[in-house]
Amino acid sequence: MDNKYAKHEKDYIKVYQDKGYTSNFYFKNNKLINSETKEEYFPQDILIVAEHRYEGMSDPSDMSILYIISTSKDEKGTFLMAYGPTADMDISEFFNEIPKANITNDENINENDSSH
Repeated sequence: MDNKYAKHEKDYIKVYQDKGYTSNFYFKNNKLINSETKEEYFPQDILIVAEHRYEGMSDPSDMSILYIISTSKDEKGTFLMAYGPTADMDISEFFNEIPKANITNDENINENDSSH
């Protein structure tokens, strides 16, 4: 079965934005910050509801993860993180500290797009 979504991060971001995940976050001082509201979050404040991993088309070592997240203050959005050789270790550590109970795949568009 072909995936109807393209294999580029921006295509997934658009689909999730259409589903209400419109906030953008950035990482600073060991916190995830909403770029619009400036709300700050620690790992325990983050719920990952889906993730998508990518390898670069021209360079397979160019890898990234798109996290679809919801926060303790009901802000929903996306965060794109490099991983592999180009990963920022502080960001990686932040996401590794998110409690396992806060990680689901409930909103994954690839797994929840059923036609029945």
